[in-house]
Amino acid sequence: MNKRWKIAIGLLLMMSMLAACSSNGGNAGKGKEKLTFWFWGAAPEQQETLKKVLVDKYNNSQDKYELVIEYRNSVDKDVSVALSAGQGPDIVYGSGPSFVIPYAEAGKIEPLDTYAEKYGWKDRLINSVYESGTVNGKLYSLGNSLNTEGIFYNKKVLKDNHWEVPKTIEEIEKIMDEAMAKGMYASVTGNKGWKPVNENYSSIFLTHFAGRNAVYEALTGSRKWTDPAIVSAIDKSAEWYKKGYLAGNDYTNLTFNESIQLLADERAPFFFGPSLVFQFAAQSFTDDIVDNLGFIPFPTAGGSPDEPDYTLGVTASLSINANSKHKDGAAEVLDMMMTNEFMNAMTAEWPGYWGVPLKDLKLDIEKMPTLSKLYAESIYDMIEGVNKGHFGYYTGVFFPPAAKQVFLDIDSVWQEQMTSGALMEKAQVEFDNDAAKGLVPPIPKPAQ
Repeated sequence: MNKRWKIAIGLLLMMSMLAACSSNGGNAGKGKEKLTFWFWGAAPEQQETLKKVLVDKYNNSQDKYELVIEYRNSVDKDVSVALSAGQGPDIVYGSGPSFVIPYAEAGKIEPLDTYAEKYGWKDRLINSVYESGTVNGKLYSLGNSLNTEGIFYNKKVLKDNHWEVPKTIEEIEKIMDEAMAKGMYASVTGNKGWKPVNENYSSIFLTHFAGRNAVYEALTGSRKWTDPAIVSAIDKSAEWYKKGYLAGNDYTNLTFNESIQLLADERAPFFFGPSLVFQFAAQSFTDDIVDNLGFIPFPTAGGSPDEPDYTLGVTASLSINANSKHKDGAAEVLDMMMTNEFMNAMTAEWPGYWGVPLKDLKLDIEKMPTLSKLYAESIYDMIEGVNKGHFGYYTGVFFPPAAKQVFLDIDSVWQEQMTSGALMEKAQVEFDNDAAKGLVPPIPKPAQ
């Protein structure tokens, strides 16, 4: 046999061996079917936590799917582009109920009612959050975590200056005036590089100054956005900005990380912002000063300090791609995330982002690190308040797209580029247009 034939036979033998390996039951060659989930660009240590608590646990629990999470800084845009093209990941990450509506109506995401019945999600999750994920009576998304606006404060700063933890708006303003007189910031937060930070303030002033019922009525069409109570709340936000209460002249120069560091460095008594900020706090409130951080719900003008209102929001919405070939697997992952076990494990290492909206929340708080414990306690309190109907609305979650953008531009009133009345006239026009298109998500009703 000449050399050429020997080579040819050798190649044929090698190819047949590869074919045998490939056909030897697909697990060896093909492995599990890939189940994809796009997520925002979390820090490496946060990615490792999610891998350990969710990815590895799910992948080891069954032999059909392999969950793979891709971290993308532009996840919102990437998801929108992919869904519009009939593509994208199996598990769809979104920014809340208003994000979901157009994709649900276009058939881009899957109705979840069958899975909700199978896993008992309606009985398990807080009613207001569950209903917010419905479109035309069908469930299309689950909120992954509760998120509320509140006051992060430095306990040492308050103690050193003989200030009590504030219970009213008037007490907050008094402390801020005295802090500025002493050369401190009144509060720290900023929208540097991320204008949606403005939504935190529009949400705060609507919930705690206009009032939960005024905003509910505006969102459901029985009150105009030009109502004096709402216009007055926008005016109040401008008053705070002009007084220097919102980081003085540095509002546009500060990020969340820089702001929380200033709070840790005792440069301010307060940081007004969402509870998800707990995930940044660990970088600044390190072991030696971790006990300096406190958190309270934002008080409501004229309200009872003992019955606070909570700005109701979620950090993200989770759906299933209508074009997914692995819908059952995706639903299994969602179900795994809607449990006390998942929340305990995630909150212990990654506080701030995984306040699963469970009716029967059970957390082993005593075994958690200090910041995780503080966050867990805030979620307990929020669930109690929300269940009583003491809640307002986070603009980035419950407001339809065009109207939401108007409230994102609240700083145009602060900088005297537009009056509050004109901004609310614009809000009314955009809200009416959104409502005509069916883009207003279900609005849970607060207590009267």
